[in-house]
Amino acid sequence: MQLTRRRLMATMTGAALAAGVAGTSVAKDMPYNLKPGKPYAGTQVNILSVVTPQFDGLMLRDKEFTDLTGIKTKWTFIPFTALQEKVSAVGVAADGSFDVVNYLDSWGPPNSHWLVPLNDKLARDGISMDRYPAAFAKSASFQGKVLGFPLRAHAMLMFYRKDIFGKLGLAAPKSWDDVIAASKKIRASGEKIEPLALYYHNDGNRQNLFIWLNYLWSAGADVFDKQFKPTWATEAGLKATEDYIALHTSLKATNPASLSFVEQDARQSFMQGKSAMIPVWWWAYSSMINPKSSVLKADQVAFTGLPTYQGRSVTYAISMPFSISKHSKNQEASWEFLKWLSNPKMDKANATERKVAGKTIINNVVTHKVNLQDPEVNAANANIQMAAWGSLKNSDIMPQIPEWTEVGDILSAAIAKAAAGGDVRKLMTDAAARTEKILKRAGYYK
Repeated sequence: MQLTRRRLMATMTGAALAAGVAGTSVAKDMPYNLKPGKPYAGTQVNILSVVTPQFDGLMLRDKEFTDLTGIKTKWTFIPFTALQEKVSAVGVAADGSFDVVNYLDSWGPPNSHWLVPLNDKLARDGISMDRYPAAFAKSASFQGKVLGFPLRAHAMLMFYRKDIFGKLGLAAPKSWDDVIAASKKIRASGEKIEPLALYYHNDGNRQNLFIWLNYLWSAGADVFDKQFKPTWATEAGLKATEDYIALHTSLKATNPASLSFVEQDARQSFMQGKSAMIPVWWWAYSSMINPKSSVLKADQVAFTGLPTYQGRSVTYAISMPFSISKHSKNQEASWEFLKWLSNPKMDKANATERKVAGKTIINNVVTHKVNLQDPEVNAANANIQMAAWGSLKNSDIMPQIPEWTEVGDILSAAIAKAAAGGDVRKLMTDAAARTEKILKRAGYYK
């Protein structure tokens, strides 16, 4: 049958409209704000990531991402102890072989010059950082620029041996005074276990500042004032530091090996039944009750919020964001990957589903507000997310300045020397003087 020109044009217009409607439908149906039409199909996104079961779970799910976008992924996993050096080397070399990099939040400022700001992309795709707790969102930003998504982020909790506390008639420690009292009772009981595992060692990752910050902030002191003058050497800051150090020196509340412990050593001490309490990141709970890594059973381990000091608790929160390298040739494909990787649905699934592609994944980390308060997520993880949510309501992060690595190393060395018996006030005052010289040289003040 022959078509008139008018009928042909009408038919073509109708087809175009139908195609447009279909295209709109596809765009609306694409999950996670992904672009329709697979515009980056065939691209490979290379990811540098820390070793953790959480990210194993995400990696094992990324077939969905490839099916949706046609983008392939290649993960390279690095142990945390070697990650900082690797991330720095990638940045210094302007190495574009990694499109997406994972790093500790306090490493962000000195590396920010080679990380892609995401503000415009977030606005374009309607993604708000308000979906994260304030401390988590803050940890992935620098100077008003969002540098990444805080996909591995942690609140601090106090874990304790529920069976031993029950046997000795001890309640969950709500304050550091409670911790000290419990330590004395555990020692007096004759139980073959040390009361408290802390980590005072100067390990190069500044872990011995984690609990110190809780003391400092809760005392109303801070690391810096608004002019970036060190304020830990004020009377309030010095008293808080003395009390933190005294847990190990004069009060003898700690495992004696805490002087040489890094965080991992302290966790192992708790998991091997050698210490009865440990303040540590909430993610550790899954390993504490995992028979492959711990001698403890779930009914022996309990947790509560980080103890108060002087009636307050301001906790330290931390994150490990994923960011896009400016040296990447696949920045838009990498953004598609980050949108998929960071979505709340994935966050929830990764903390509730224990089998992924036939592999057991034990992970309790979620970072979205909605998932921290989700009944199903909490039911799958002994309500640890709600405890973390409570901790995160009054949290902060380490200072976000490029010089923090250098300053933090000075503080970490001072804390280690103080725990070994050094003069707390002199060490911390000297650390403040050295820090002022560094920041003056960097142009913070004259």
